[in-house]
Amino acid sequence: QVDFVESGGGTVQPGGSLRLSCVASRSFFPFNDYDMGWYRQFPGKQRELVGTITGRGMTDYTDSVKGRFTISRDNAKSTVALQMNNLKPEDTAVYFCNFAIATDRPLRPWGQGTQVTVSS
Repeated sequence: QVDFVESGGGTVQPGGSLRLSCVASRSFFPFNDYDMGWYRQFPGKQRELVGTITGRGMTDYTDSVKGRFTISRDNAKSTVALQMNNLKPEDTAVYFCNFAIATDRPLRPWGQGTQVTVSS
């Protein structure tokens, strides 16, 4: 049993859209107790935080994706989505989900992530 499974990545042209999905383990219950985050890792770089969503649905994003990316969640299904619009080549990365950074809860081990490639 894994903690998080990411899917939905692929190859798109600049300006295109993708919707990523993260399915969390049902052991994280009730799921709305867990603030969640999307992260991405560029080749040769460390992971960076893309955005977060609280258990009640309040979101925050890194400046480079504001206005283009939207995070949502379905607590009944233990899922988190990342809608990515107007994609740019610099968005090319492996995308992961995990808990948001919290003082009272460590991150879980990373899943395999899902590859997003933006290229003409």
